[in-house]
Amino acid sequence: MRALHWAQIFLCSYLNAFGGIGMHDDGVIKYHCEWQAEATVACEPLNALIAWRDRLHAAGLIGVYPNGIGFGNVSHRLTAQHFLITGTQTGHYSTTTPEHYTLVDGWDIQQNKVHCVGSLKASSESLTHAALYEYSPDIQAIVHGHHSALWTRYQHKLPTTRKAVPYGTPAMAYEMWRLFRDSNLPSRKLLVMAGHKDGLMAFGKTLPEAAATLLTLLEMPLDV
Repeated sequence: MRALHWAQIFLCSYLNAFGGIGMHDDGVIKYHCEWQAEATVACEPLNALIAWRDRLHAAGLIGVYPNGIGFGNVSHRLTAQHFLITGTQTGHYSTTTPEHYTLVDGWDIQQNKVHCVGSLKASSESLTHAALYEYSPDIQAIVHGHHSALWTRYQHKLPTTRKAVPYGTPAMAYEMWRLFRDSNLPSRKLLVMAGHKDGLMAFGKTLPEAAATLLTLLEMPLDV
């Protein structure tokens, strides 16, 4: 067996130690991506992340628009400086495998940079996920889905980012932090992205909690 890259070794050992837990411009990476192309190791909690991502795809919250642009992503924190996330432009896959996920092992929000290791570049939303993980150690998982009717219905009923703020940028990272200060986002754990058409985002202490928050909104709209 060929030698594994250090990031793969870290990923597998960590997972084994700690166990499972207007126009569409989606998919466009707006941060400076420092990508190291390596294979991804299949072990927990990556397997759980795959299962929940595929469930969200089956529910229509992750997918692809008629123009071929994919939408939606999921991530799971490993350490303060490492998280797993879906690779960019994977929305068209109904089921995924480890090669569709990437390890983010460094970022700089002010400099608009993300470093990742995997078969694909990290999701275009990675900087936003990094901002949430950086803000609170209680956030262990994040799910981002798209749903036009829910996006329209819940704007300004749920915590909502300002329309002028584009996704995947330092401005969106700072906007997330603003919502933590100025709204009930810490307790709601669910928000609408007004400047990112159809976009909703949920987070939680566990991956099932984060996913269930978004799925509940889809299946049985919350009283907000």
